Amino acid sequence: MAAFAYREFGLSLHSSKRDLVYSRLLKRLHALGMHRFHDYCDLLESADGRGEHDLVVSALTTNVTHFFREGHHFDLLANLVVKPRLAELKSGARLRIWSAGCSSGMEPYSIAMTLLDVLPEAAQQNIRILATDVDPAILARARAGLFSADEVKPIPDRMKSWGVQQAEGGQQQIASKVQKLVRFGELNLMQDWPLRGPLDAIFCRNVAIYFDKQTQARLWQRFASLLAPGGMLFIGHSERLSGPAEAGFSSVGITAYCKL
Repeated sequence: MAAFAYREFGLSLHSSKRDLVYSRLLKRLHALGMHRFHDYCDLLESADGRGEHDLVVSALTTNVTHFFREGHHFDLLANLVVKPRLAELKSGARLRIWSAGCSSGMEPYSIAMTLLDVLPEAAQQNIRILATDVDPAILARARAGLFSADEVKPIPDRMKSWGVQQAEGGQQQIASKVQKLVRFGELNLMQDWPLRGPLDAIFCRNVAIYFDKQTQARLWQRFASLLAPGGMLFIGHSERLSGPAEAGFSSVGITAYCKL
């Protein structure tokens, strides 16, 4: 299982995680009527097991997120990426931001609200946010844009007034002008990226924690190749930029970097 998870998704499953992996995948074995992990691993390696891959990565990763998590990153996005370019953005200049590992969509929607807060007409400009994740089930929830009242509490009140609407059953619906800025897509970071640079900012937070140091270093390099000079890279609070790519960035805040 460890070799499969590393090869397909870059996940580093140390022996210390054996019990965690066992407990999370046991439900899949039961659902398939299997009794041995050896049989399950054989299924994953077979042509018939391709459909099971998405369920494996969903089980082995944790989609923990919330709106405006690590709020200083959104302040930096507004002050260093958007505000200095307001005039040209209003005139149709291109702005592209990637939320890599977007989970249920709270991160890209927070990015969109940040842009609209600074530039209310952002949805009518040449501005787009690409939001990707390897888990198709969590992407379906992200596209729906429906959240509970508790989940939307971290959204600043000034943004909540125009960014969130009441929906049926007490749920909260992300407003259409916020959703218009975001394009969701399924993407495995270990495979080819059908993205066209240059990008102005990349958010990849609490994703690299699942990778070993070597895989992280390759990931940072690939991000660097897509970013425009002056582009921003935001990573998780427990992650650190490392490897050859480090020399190409300057730190501009806590786990926030600017490409030189």
